[in-house]
Amino acid sequence: MTNQIIPAVKRRQIIELAETGKRMDGRSLTDLRKVEIKTNVVEKAEGSATVKFGDTYVIAGVKFEIGEPFPDTPNEGVMSVSAEFVPLASPGFETGPPDENAIELARVVDRGLRESKLLDTSKLCLIPGKKVWIAWVDIFILDHCGNLIDASSLASLCALLTSKLPKAEVVGDDVKVLDEFVPVPLRAIPINVTLAKIGDKLFVDPSLEEEEVMDCRLSVAFALDDQKQEKICAMQKGGVGTLSFEELLRAVEIAKVKSQELRKLLPSGEK
Repeated sequence: MTNQIIPAVKRRQIIELAETGKRMDGRSLTDLRKVEIKTNVVEKAEGSATVKFGDTYVIAGVKFEIGEPFPDTPNEGVMSVSAEFVPLASPGFETGPPDENAIELARVVDRGLRESKLLDTSKLCLIPGKKVWIAWVDIFILDHCGNLIDASSLASLCALLTSKLPKAEVVGDDVKVLDEFVPVPLRAIPINVTLAKIGDKLFVDPSLEEEEVMDCRLSVAFALDDQKQEKICAMQKGGVGTLSFEELLRAVEIAKVKSQELRKLLPSGEK
């Protein structure tokens, strides 16, 4: 019974406070927590970044290795995203293989990066149908205080933006990796923004206590088009609750504004 009463009380408190435009941590409904980004934090990775959203803390690393392309895209390189919930980050995280939450997180992050066409995978091909560069993006959750999706997406993005691709020399069917690096071929830059719905209110960058009582969440990734306008490149709903059409439009408009704020925080020259 206690396990049911406490969330109900917390939910009521959050909803009542939201009626005044405030949240439990003092933010307005559309405020982001303080965001901190550090890049090149792992010496042996080709790219890496840590991101903090308030007390939520994640790290992402990028490694490139040579492998085989997918049969249906023989002339394109590969990107693979994985996430690991380190047990020290939350009492709810356990050792062992990734659970469904870690798998979902990796898929949402992957979708935003992939659908934006961030990596020019055609330029990662070494020998068509045989050998390509594979970009491994690994996410580790170090402290879970809510909104892992946005923190992980931003960390992965910044790790890729600041990564270097090893230079390779192709001779016949052999590939020799040189002790030199070239810029990673990049195109559109995606920014992900997540909102939680609690009652009839939308909360930007939900905290852990808000996520514990939310009806559902919506994550929207934006990339700039040729006219430098934000366009949706991916969207993911989570949770069992529903969003009306009007709520969906409102959520997207709010997310669009927040994506512009986050874009200004990217490493210099990558906005």
